[in-house]
Amino acid sequence: MKTENKIDFENENPAFPNPLQAVRILNLYACLGGNRYKWGEVANIEVTAVELDPELARLYKERFPNDTVIVSDAHQYLLDHYKEFDFIWSSPPCPSHSGIRWKAKYKLNALYPDMTLYQEIILLDKWFDGKYCVENVIPYYDPLMPAQKRGRHLYWCNFKLPNNINSRSDANGLMDSAKNEVKKWGIFHDYDFYKYKGTQRRDKIARNLVDYEAGKTILETAMGVMLKSNVEQIDLFGDGW
Repeated sequence: MKTENKIDFENENPAFPNPLQAVRILNLYACLGGNRYKWGEVANIEVTAVELDPELARLYKERFPNDTVIVSDAHQYLLDHYKEFDFIWSSPPCPSHSGIRWKAKYKLNALYPDMTLYQEIILLDKWFDGKYCVENVIPYYDPLMPAQKRGRHLYWCNFKLPNNINSRSDANGLMDSAKNEVKKWGIFHDYDFYKYKGTQRRDKIARNLVDYEAGKTILETAMGVMLKSNVEQIDLFGDGW
């Protein structure tokens, strides 16, 4: 049985020409690419997206036909391929960390927090030479590693985020919405979640999608740090470098 299924495509992004070499991005637990939606406005990019749910992977490919889409375990893929990228985004599963589960503890059985989250942060922080962002919910416990809090999320990055990452405040009201929730999230994310025909709940998928404005701001920030680092390196070695 194959553990990876690569959907064929040619890495081209003619809509955003850039004289610089394309930035190689790994988008883990890609879902429907909420974080990725506006990345093409930031830089010339080559994106590899990893998603375990074949139906979500199919819809992601439909939404971003120029990305390489791989149906696989994102956690293992990161370990095997992290050296191949300039920027890595990871959004590991959050239910075992969520405060919502803690609030319902008298109705639900106890669950070990999934340490996948912290394994990936440590790997990226100590082994990865590029820039990274790991995103997750604010947990019901004190985070085990320092993070940058923005809105309803924590971000573990090896660069400083701006205080305002342009997250849209509309999401706060939608979190408490019940009537027509999927439709409302669809308007917010500019996506029709009723296209999804898989086994997961549509409202869960919609709630977990990263705000595309925040995703754009974070990549812009990472790109600025990388470009500044390149310029400083060139200056250090002089014109002959």
